[in-house]
Amino acid sequence: MSRSRHTALFALVTVAALTLTACAEPTDSAGEGSGGAAARGKTPTTDVVSKVRKDEAAAKLLPAGVREAGTLRIASSVGTPPGAFYEGDGSTPAGADIDFADAAARVLGLKLRREVASFEAILPALGSGKYDLGTGNFGVTDERRRTIDFVTYINDGQGFAVREDSDLEKVTDLTQLCGLTVGTGAGTTFEVTLQENLPRCAEAGKKPYEVKTYADQAAVWISLQQNRSDVVMSTINGLRYAVTQQEGLRFLNEFKRLDVGFAFKKGSPLAPAFQAAVNRLKGDGTYDRILKKWGTTESAIETSEISPPELK
Repeated sequence: MSRSRHTALFALVTVAALTLTACAEPTDSAGEGSGGAAARGKTPTTDVVSKVRKDEAAAKLLPAGVREAGTLRIASSVGTPPGAFYEGDGSTPAGADIDFADAAARVLGLKLRREVASFEAILPALGSGKYDLGTGNFGVTDERRRTIDFVTYINDGQGFAVREDSDLEKVTDLTQLCGLTVGTGAGTTFEVTLQENLPRCAEAGKKPYEVKTYADQAAVWISLQQNRSDVVMSTINGLRYAVTQQEGLRFLNEFKRLDVGFAFKKGSPLAPAFQAAVNRLKGDGTYDRILKKWGTTESAIETSEISPPELK
């Protein structure tokens, strides 16, 4: 890959393919069936948040001190569209995670003080009290539930993508990856799944697969494009979106579904209020509009829950 193509690819992933105002259809991108503009390789700009109104019943579930302060500190992992990425200015976060958090805050009558943080740093920072909540497509696992509370708002999960010339067709068992190099995000459920199952290759008499982790999601895709990885494991929604933005790649298949939620320190009194806020968004139609905007209607959940068991 040439230096210019390398630079273009990096910008493509980190700024959602630079398809913002030039390609978006702001008047109807939130209502184009189940896919929306995002599913067709375009970045939607429809405002689905500003008309959300405060719900007094939900707001009363907040601690009195939070209601009085009117603000919360949120850490957001940014870099994986359609969940969260930067707009064309390179500094404004956008995406489904951003819309859901902002909409829930409006239901509760709160303003969010957002700080961008790396994915692997957010959950530990919640425990230390640095942030009140976090977003980053955090899958609900039994291991994480030991120290973190989750308020679910979508269902996403684990999947795979490859270059178009790959011989892989569908990964139903991780031993199919034996002998290959797998690129994935650092500190994710994907890394945990891959590492936990690594001994299975030796048990099957096969060469182990190699796991390469990256803190920056753009680097994961660059490793695949440059043949340093044979396959990428990431979020289902993120993979489906990414292959519409980059030539020569294809989504392989879903591997495992997981509920995804806002993350809080274990025992946080904020969780019931945010659960009520998500369910209020479902009731007034905002929830469906956000999913349609980002082309992720298949990720809808029936109702928000607080730290449900990991999906098996």
